[in-house]
Formats: sequence, C-alpha cells, structure tokens
Amino acid sequence: MTISATGKSQKGVMLLEAMIGILIFSAGILALIGLQAKAISSTIDANYRSQASFLVSDIIGQIWVDRPNMANYTYPSGSAPALIAWLARVNNELPGAAANPPQITVNAATGQVTVTVRWQPPYTVTPHSQTAIAQIANP
Repeated sequence: MTISATGKSQKGVMLLEAMIGILIFSAGILALIGLQAKAISSTIDANYRSQASFLVSDIIGQIWVDRPNMANYTYPSGSAPALIAWLARVNNELPGAAANPPQITVNAATGQVTVTVRWQPPYTVTPHSQTAIAQIANP
C-alpha cells in the first residue's frame, strides 16, 4: 500500500518539470534574441561612425586640394561648389544630418580646419558627432 500512496503523491511532477524546463529554455532564447538585437544596433552605429569619418576626411581633402579658396569652405556661410555637393552627400548618407547641420571652421591665416559632422539615428534621442581638426599648410 505504501507504493500506491507514493505514486499518487508524485502525480504531475513530470509535467511541472517539463514546464520549468520550457520556461528556462524560453528565457535563454529571449536572451539570445536581445543579444542579437544589440549586436545589430552596434553594427549600424559603427557604420554611421565610419561613414561620418569618411565624409569628414573627404571634405578636408577637398579643402587641401583647393587651398587658395580655403575661406570659401567655412560652413554655414561658405559657397564653394564642392562644399555644396558635400553637404548633399552628408544629408543623404547620415540620418538626421539635415536637422543637425555640420560645421566647418577655417582659419586661413594658420591653415587650421575643424570639421564637425552630426547625425541622429532613428532610435536615439541625442545626436552623435564626428570631429576632425587638420592643419593645412601651403607647400
């Protein structure tokens, strides 16, 4: 008789163990999905940072090539044709760049150029920025 009493008290334990196992497995899967989402977000951020770095280097190179007209590259007041084309590229390639315009400061006397590009990814509340300072000297 003790065998049947023990059997009745153990009824449903296997189902409970299976449900706990499914719960632990589901928590692990959700953690992996969260990790994957964070990895994708970091990859997108890295892409924007590298694109911004390329754009900053591109305009500094353009200013270096057009050294006699360095003052025309100051933004927001500059009027160099290459600057206008560069601004269009910035607005097309970086999200939120139109709402956060770049800034270019040129000191023609010393040859120092400071370029700051800003963008705001859709999932953030504050804009990100990339700044470079270059010394452009006459040969």
